[in-house]
Amino acid sequence: MNRIIVTTDADAGHISRHIYGHFAEHLGRCIYDGFWVGEDSPIPNVRGIRSDIVKALKGIHIPNLRWPGGCFADDYHWMDGIGPRDQRATLVNHHWGHVVEDNAFGTHEFMDLCHQLDTEPYICGNVGSGSVREMQQWVEYLTSPEGPMASLRAENGRQEPWKVRMWGVGNRTGPAAATCVRSTMPTCFATTLPTCATWATTGSTRWPAAPTVKTSTGPKYSCARPNPAS
Repeated sequence: MNRIIVTTDADAGHISRHIYGHFAEHLGRCIYDGFWVGEDSPIPNVRGIRSDIVKALKGIHIPNLRWPGGCFADDYHWMDGIGPRDQRATLVNHHWGHVVEDNAFGTHEFMDLCHQLDTEPYICGNVGSGSVREMQQWVEYLTSPEGPMASLRAENGRQEPWKVRMWGVGNRTGPAAATCVRSTMPTCFATTLPTCATWATTGSTRWPAAPTVKTSTGPKYSCARPNPAS
């Protein structure tokens, strides 16, 4: 005989709005001509970011925006996308069309986009071709109030640290990752992921003003602190 048990006093739980976050990758015209047209474009923009796109996305109240990918994240080196735009290194987008990009849309531009959208940034680090140190320095560049990366940020026009609470360590670091990083073995990810996650969450204790609440590293090493208000 089948039985159905109905519990009337159980907590219904809380569905985080961040489940409904959005995603921006250097794929097709999503970034260039999509979000970014440059400050000299005849298309209306604020600091190079398209005003019509910002207006459309603000209308649907997106809770967070993930960048730079996607597969592109595992081929993106963030230091190439800071500093004067005319001095930034170009790159070949190996995953999407082998187009050459000028890195005009980098860390500062993405954070400005999130500010204009009034949404939380979700940064996806490079595990495919990057290093643990590279991700550590990106965390410090964005969130540290002092130190060498904070000084570099200030040189590039931003004195105060940003608040970045959500980080992704690589793109789809599991069986699906084979679609982006075919030569990387699961054992390599298993070794790298918890190390990257450790550095990504270091800011939670060192810089209380910018705590990390979610580090997405795959099912085994995913770590989160519950925050019902988020």
